[in-house]
Amino acid sequence: MICFRRFRGGRERNLTDCCTELNEGFGVEPSAASGFRVEHDSLGQVRVPAAALWQAQTQRAVENFAISGERVHPEVIRSLLLIKRAAAQSNGQLGVVSASVADAIGRACDQLLQGDLQQEFPVDVFQTGSGTSTNMNVNEVISTLASNHLGEKVHPNDHVNASQSSNDVFPTAVHIAVLTRVERTLIPSLQNLLNSLRLKESEWAGVVKAGRTHLMDAVPVTLGQEFGGYATAVSLGIDRIHATQQRVSSLPLGGTAVGTGLNAPPEFASLTIEKLSLDLGLSMHEATNHFEAQGGQDSLVECSGACRVVAISLNKIASDLRWMSSGPAAGLGELSLPALQPGSSIMPAKVNPVIPEVVHQVVAQVIGNDAAIGFAGASGNFELNVMIPVMARNLLESLDLLSSATLALSEKCVRGSVAHESVLLANAERSSALVTALVPLIGYEAASRIAQKAQAEGSSIREELLNEGLLTATQIESALDLLEMTKGRSELPNH
Repeated sequence: MICFRRFRGGRERNLTDCCTELNEGFGVEPSAASGFRVEHDSLGQVRVPAAALWQAQTQRAVENFAISGERVHPEVIRSLLLIKRAAAQSNGQLGVVSASVADAIGRACDQLLQGDLQQEFPVDVFQTGSGTSTNMNVNEVISTLASNHLGEKVHPNDHVNASQSSNDVFPTAVHIAVLTRVERTLIPSLQNLLNSLRLKESEWAGVVKAGRTHLMDAVPVTLGQEFGGYATAVSLGIDRIHATQQRVSSLPLGGTAVGTGLNAPPEFASLTIEKLSLDLGLSMHEATNHFEAQGGQDSLVECSGACRVVAISLNKIASDLRWMSSGPAAGLGELSLPALQPGSSIMPAKVNPVIPEVVHQVVAQVIGNDAAIGFAGASGNFELNVMIPVMARNLLESLDLLSSATLALSEKCVRGSVAHESVLLANAERSSALVTALVPLIGYEAASRIAQKAQAEGSSIREELLNEGLLTATQIESALDLLEMTKGRSELPNH
């Protein structure tokens, strides 16, 4: 990545030149080798890649945390940049930093938000538990660019991090990232699935099928009723997710190091959060108690728990779709799902229910993520929870996975599914559970005897009723009207 900016006498210089000149101007020693430069922090000298925008503390984190190779989620980085921009504006208004420094920080944040500079944020997601390394990574990158814009040193701590601590800023960024992902990806995906299920509920309102409990035959239902149940589960899931956002929108910003707000003007947090709310179009507010907001992360645990419930609902839907589409010859064969790809490298013409299988795997991951988040949420001590990076990683992964899997289930599975109505009706007609509707007419014991005889002889319930002369043909047809049975009605004896 080459970044061209005016510097020294108006000449255009690339990023390496800019860094070199900034280093010379601000007391950073150039290295004898061209591939890196020497930066300083409170622990001494650090060699940093010459073209990198980050500085000493980021480099130490890169070297210390070679753990997973997985970087912090881009939405957290984006949220931090938005916070830094809003914080600079607030600090400028409050006189904490000069107007020129605030403007330079804002320009640097805009540049980063508009560009593809993810490579400038290399710190591993498994890092110091407060997220300090990522906060300083963002501070240092902004510092370098802002110094470039201003032509004088913009300090990562004194200016970019003014009125802030990693302990309130990083969890605030995580909350904003979660709010953003929920509102802009997960909820729309769930709503898409809900709409698809409601369409099928309406389309199949009159399609009768065998109900099943314990995977055994039960009284009839309609396919539309089953899909209506799925739709309601998704709708309730949306409600559950929405309900958690009220707590997630309560931001720790303003508590600084331990929740007391030391070194931050009293107006800073509310002013900054107001700007962030306008920038993002989200309703957010300062936490009413900063000790709770920083010492625990219950709102993130709660949100993950709601995601777990949604995942469990999706698992049930996917499982039923797999069962109903099983076969086509030796299974239930009641539904056909869209054929998306060949299913076997050895068996020709085999097609598998790949989207439901994907959903099952996503559900397993979301449940695992929730377990880790629960453990992390229980690991706060005194004024800080120090497992926030892994909570952020797992929760954002769950949100992303659920969003993608839900959309795939809707667009690539549910909408293109086809009901085999003749198979569904035949299965319902063969069910011995139909005798349940006869209990008010002939009693439980007689109904049980009819069912057992039909099963033993391979005959139908209707045939056995006629053979025993318990009911007339007209009574039988009325009592065993399958569609009427799905409405909860039954024939009652005349007294």
